[in-house]
Amino acid sequence: MRFGDFQNEIYFRGLQGTVPPWPLTAAALESAAEAAMPASVWSYVAGGAGDERTQRANVASFARRGIVPRMLVGAAERDLGVDLFGTHLASPVFLAPVGVLGIVAQDGHGDLATARASARTGVPMMASTLSEDPLEAVREAQGETPGFFQLYTPTDRELAASLVERAERAGFGALVVTLDTWVTGWRPRDLQTANFPQLRGAALANYLSDPVFRAAVPDAASDPRSVVEYWARIFGNPLTWADLTWLRSLTDLPIVLKGICAADDARRAVDAGMDGVYVSNHGGRQANSGVPALDLLPEVVAAVGTGTPVLFDSGVRSGTDVVTALAMGATAVGIGRPYVHGLALGGAAGVEQVIRSFLAEADLLMAVDGFPDVASLRSADVRVVDLPPAV
Repeated sequence: MRFGDFQNEIYFRGLQGTVPPWPLTAAALESAAEAAMPASVWSYVAGGAGDERTQRANVASFARRGIVPRMLVGAAERDLGVDLFGTHLASPVFLAPVGVLGIVAQDGHGDLATARASARTGVPMMASTLSEDPLEAVREAQGETPGFFQLYTPTDRELAASLVERAERAGFGALVVTLDTWVTGWRPRDLQTANFPQLRGAALANYLSDPVFRAAVPDAASDPRSVVEYWARIFGNPLTWADLTWLRSLTDLPIVLKGICAADDARRAVDAGMDGVYVSNHGGRQANSGVPALDLLPEVVAAVGTGTPVLFDSGVRSGTDVVTALAMGATAVGIGRPYVHGLALGGAAGVEQVIRSFLAEADLLMAVDGFPDVASLRSADVRVVDLPPAV
């Protein structure tokens, strides 16, 4: 089945009086999710750094891009498949890592719900270190769909090694090391509610299930405060280039560095033996006044060449955005906040609707614009345009 056929499913269900249970546009989905979440959880999901200008700029950067259509190319059949880390994926989309998915879901197990949606759609999930369920359970829930593990590298090297070993043993296909979150950015929304979920014990299942962490906090069961205090001390490791040799020694899995935005950093990462780079500014959550991640994507792609995968997220709100990022050189594109909104509204089914909507829109856009596959998008004429703001 072609991804675009989801459109026909919706129309034919409409003949029986059934309409989609949740909104199909990013703005309406976001509004509905806000109404469904407690204010403290919403602030964590929606908030960005400072006055959130970078967050807005990420989205606006997509609105400034347009692809010149090509006609008479015979795009009746599309192939959205890509190869990533030795695995062929049916689509170029993945679910970006998001902490505290658990508390977003109504049953408190949003990581597992997202993993089940991943299994149903074949779209890989990048599981976060910050999870309400242990990484082994999350990976198992993904079934046959490939999965990646995102690492917040702790200062305790023994704990880091243990987390990586567990991820490899669980069957994750790559290790994604986040570089820009060893300290938390200034987030006024969270500060206004005085709420930081991890300091309340949320999303710490991977630590509490780890033997190295448990050995360091022997009274974890009877003294939850000691868990939070120790976690806060060891969470963030300000990695340097010298640490990459150590990270490489921990695993045979492909290693991707997340947060790379400068071309020079991308080249240096590849020279240091990293297997991929991930262009992202954390969706504007960590640093304000940053350049939109999309603006930097072509420079990074040019710097690493065709042999190195370049993953991308930040500001992706639609299937059109996915196609735009691919046309600008991304190997695979991560969906972030929109699937979290779907999770809040409908659990695994809500995430699945978001995924299928993104893929359907991407597939149909490629059909109409005359691009039969991802490879053909690489030569697309992407223009900077002055489009009116989305309504």
